[in-house]
Amino acid sequence: QVQLVESGGGSVQIGGSLRLSCTVSGSTVTNSCMGWFRQTPGKEREKIATINGDDSWGRNNHKDFTEGRFTVAKDIAKNILYLQMNDLKPEDTAVYYCSSRIGYWCGDGGASIFTYWGRGTQVTVSS
Repeated sequence: QVQLVESGGGSVQIGGSLRLSCTVSGSTVTNSCMGWFRQTPGKEREKIATINGDDSWGRNNHKDFTEGRFTVAKDIAKNILYLQMNDLKPEDTAVYYCSSRIGYWCGDGGASIFTYWGRGTQVTVSS
């Protein structure tokens, strides 16, 4: 059974940084498409970035990722997927989720293609 557990969220001031972790069990970070998403109340889950099993990026990622404010990395030895977030802004306040799917490739898929989800970790950015 695949389980994803996010950690590392919290409250941070504007301009600060956080690194979120997604600890994977029942699978590995190297054999499936994985992703980071976020969600605020009343809104759909928003894709930040997806990464294919071969470490290439999925398509149609968020501009905060493509422009480098957010980065994604894997620790294969620890089986963890990270989301590094820099220069945080109030609009980054959300619950952040890690996801994986049964499949190697992410394509340009959004939340609907993912099979497994963590419970999320809250990130709050304030002055």
